[in-house]
Amino acid sequence: MAQLLVQAFLNSIISWTLLAWGQQYVDSGLASVLNSTSPLFVFFITLIFTRHETTSALKLFGACLGVTGVMLIVGTDALQGLGQQVIAQLAVLSGAMLYACAAIYGKKFAHLSATVTAACIMVWAAVWLIPLSLLIEHPWTLTPSTRSLGAALALGVMCTGVALLIYFRLIKTLGSMGVASQGYLRAGVGVMLGIVVLGEHITPMIALGIGAALLGVIAINFPTRKRPTRKQEVRQ
Repeated sequence: MAQLLVQAFLNSIISWTLLAWGQQYVDSGLASVLNSTSPLFVFFITLIFTRHETTSALKLFGACLGVTGVMLIVGTDALQGLGQQVIAQLAVLSGAMLYACAAIYGKKFAHLSATVTAACIMVWAAVWLIPLSLLIEHPWTLTPSTRSLGAALALGVMCTGVALLIYFRLIKTLGSMGVASQGYLRAGVGVMLGIVVLGEHITPMIALGIGAALLGVIAINFPTRKRPTRKQEVRQ
């Protein structure tokens, strides 16, 4: 249970809090770019410290290409605010780093089903965040609309509950770097939903960004030949 609590802090409790606080002061476009850097963090943490997965130049290229794609989707103008509200931007970036650590630490739960892991993470998050919200936010003083409550319910069920089930399943199949790369797809999915649901139009720059993000994800998840371990090298 202690390891699941650590995962909850990395995956939800601290990362969500940092992101939610930082986004109050950082434009959504810049926040999207900063939050999409998780695969880069996963790559360098794996390369320098954990070495639990194979790292390659192709994966690094894919991570950089994915970030470029997100920048093109949200617009390069979003970077104009970089360096302003530094503390808030560092909070968003720290959230991305914690997501990366969660993708790496989540490998510890490969022996558990995705349902068990996701449920335990959410229970731990609720145990910590609900009392904090009561203490700090005083929710009984708020009067949210029915639409807001519906949005919160949808975010909780689909974008958190179902998403975590898929997340921990992908950690087993794609690995840390692969599961972190899904961050590049969020911006593209958002654009496509805007086209289908809101009747928005896609520009050539956005289309180029979506293509770059997809190629980045493909490069990250492209099968690579595993390097032999030291024991295997000695035997050879």
